[in-house]
Amino acid sequence: MRLCRFTTQADAVPRPGLMLEETSVMDLTAAGIFSVAQILEVDEPAELTASLARRTLPRLPLAQVTLCCPLDRQEVWAAGVTYLRSKTARMEESALSASAYDRVYDALRPELFFKSLPEKVVGPGQPVGIRSDAHWSVPEPELALVFNSRGRLAGITIGNDMSSRDIEGENPLYLPQAKVYRGSCAVGPWIRVGADEAEARRWEIRLEITRAGGTVFSGETPVDRLKRSFAELGSYLYRCQEFPHGAVLLTGTGIVPPDHFTLEPGDRIAITLTGVGRLENPVVTV
Repeated sequence: MRLCRFTTQADAVPRPGLMLEETSVMDLTAAGIFSVAQILEVDEPAELTASLARRTLPRLPLAQVTLCCPLDRQEVWAAGVTYLRSKTARMEESALSASAYDRVYDALRPELFFKSLPEKVVGPGQPVGIRSDAHWSVPEPELALVFNSRGRLAGITIGNDMSSRDIEGENPLYLPQAKVYRGSCAVGPWIRVGADEAEARRWEIRLEITRAGGTVFSGETPVDRLKRSFAELGSYLYRCQEFPHGAVLLTGTGIVPPDHFTLEPGDRIAITLTGVGRLENPVVTV
């Protein structure tokens, strides 16, 4: 099942819903559910959503709603250097930090960093940003793990960890500026519940960047190239931490455009994750 948030022309306040096939959305507020977290916090979100889908609740045509970021109060964090391709790219972009990225790929402890507050996360169709003071900007298409407050995996979605590679490459201590800024994080278009790691590792992540109607970059990678397990990443995220409303963890990217490529305003980014869907966003300068 696919858990989403949406608005209508009559009501700009986002409400939780279920995607039904490709044509309609079920409004869950009629069942007394007013947040995504209510679904994610139960022991079996897939069973609950399947039960709700069988009920006679209001259904709205997809053409009459606007899908929002599927998060309500969940912080977004990210893991780095979890794919070999990512390690290679990070080592190439900075001689200063090359050995650090080399070590973290093989280290027991993963690299984890804060990415975004939920109210700053961009949803499907909304613009993602490239920094006005950067000259080398790329998207990072990633599988995103959705955990509840107890650290239990409750769903999977798509994330875009926008990055300023020149700022990060100048000095690894500039990572927060390279990764955390207005429009730097997109998540959506919904949360897939009921899929486990074994299924997700059979999926593929695809990235396509278009400019003036033509494709300027495309790439793909199997999810199974992710080095660390979902449980391992989740356990480190929740170690000595607490997330009262749950958290989302971007798991790293295995798709890196060539060094001569940088995003431009007006580009469109489309990330497809088998088993989940497609997240599209236009690019603007911030």
